[in-house]
Amino acid sequence: MTQNTTRPASVATLFTEYVATNIIGQMGMSAYILVDTFFISIAGGSTGMTALNLVLPFYDLIFAFGDMFAVGSATRFTIGRARGEEDADRYFTNAILWSILCGLPFMLFGTLFAPQLLRLLGADAAVSAMGVPYTRIFMLFAPLFMINRCISAFTRNDGAPRTAMVAVFLSGVFNIVFDYIFMFPMKLGIAGAALATGIAPIVSFLICGTHLFSKKCSIRMKNWRPSWHRIVQSAQLGTAAFIGDIASAITMLVFNFLILSLTGNVGVAAFGVVCNIALVATAVFNGIAQGAQPLFSDFYGKQERKPLQETLRLAMGTSLAFALLFILVFNLFPAQIVSIFNTEQNAAMAALGVVGMRLYFIGYLFAGINIVGTGYLSATEAALGSVIVSISRGVVAIILSALVMSWLFGMTGVWLAFTVAEALTATLLFLVLKKQKRSK
Repeated sequence: MTQNTTRPASVATLFTEYVATNIIGQMGMSAYILVDTFFISIAGGSTGMTALNLVLPFYDLIFAFGDMFAVGSATRFTIGRARGEEDADRYFTNAILWSILCGLPFMLFGTLFAPQLLRLLGADAAVSAMGVPYTRIFMLFAPLFMINRCISAFTRNDGAPRTAMVAVFLSGVFNIVFDYIFMFPMKLGIAGAALATGIAPIVSFLICGTHLFSKKCSIRMKNWRPSWHRIVQSAQLGTAAFIGDIASAITMLVFNFLILSLTGNVGVAAFGVVCNIALVATAVFNGIAQGAQPLFSDFYGKQERKPLQETLRLAMGTSLAFALLFILVFNLFPAQIVSIFNTEQNAAMAALGVVGMRLYFIGYLFAGINIVGTGYLSATEAALGSVIVSISRGVVAIILSALVMSWLFGMTGVWLAFTVAEALTATLLFLVLKKQKRSK
């Protein structure tokens, strides 16, 4: 939220506008991932699902860098504007330049070494045959994915959350339509899904451009030289977002190896279904955190503590409400949801998926709070606290929980590890927030 945003509106009104538009946008983005999963389950069966699940950590890694640049730079931009800094615009151009520089190695490495990467992740010959073309194609578009995160974040923070939402939503619609066209009429198989996903950010660029190149835009696109100093400053506040995305990759890698040893490919396919559906839940909580972030930063930069705390309470309350809704839905209808993606009617996959869905989603009672809490810490320049909580959530707690719980309870323990890790992290988050409140 920048200086061109009117303020007489109440905190609740501003919160609703920013958060609702971000949730819709994030849901649109997660919807195309679900459709990808559905189409791949038709085109490739359980083998295609396994290939997709092994490749997903690469997505997370690319988005981790994109979000670090986008969230960190957009936060610095908003705080700088609130404090009257004239050169705050440079965070935008710098984020775009570093997205390109960072995306190129991903593009080269992924296209040249896709077979070796998949073998390293445990893919057999059948899985590699499907996974290699998919990996090569989507890695070609790594720079576009990163740039898209930056453009969307700055459009939102420059007082145009609806434009950012429409951009994300319509790029998702484009992806869904061309998923079908490329995979079935054009008979490109799961490689067609990767191609549609890679092209979709162009739609987002064009829509966000209607704001960024309009008179309403307050960002001045100048000084197109990469600044190491500014990207380090941005990374300090974007590290929590980076670790949050890396957490998904680490979780996927650790769980894939554990599940392969416990139940084989069918278990990985079931886990893939649960995780892809879980992306919808994560998208909602990311929408709450990212929607509230401009408000957090603006109130913090202007030292308005009362509306800052009110925004935090609204964000936490909203996350709890959605968590309870997800737990209810995925405990009442797990078989019906799993069957949508179980196109081969594999009984073993269905049984694993139903149990997994009921147990896994309990963790979102704590995960929503953790996502919002780390977003708040980053938005208020509490970089160290956000990093500590994010490392606990994304690395330490989840790995330890997965190893211990799988050893104690087998596959049931794998499903419960997410809940245990998020509960431990929520306890740590409470302590960090309490310490931050005492220090101010």
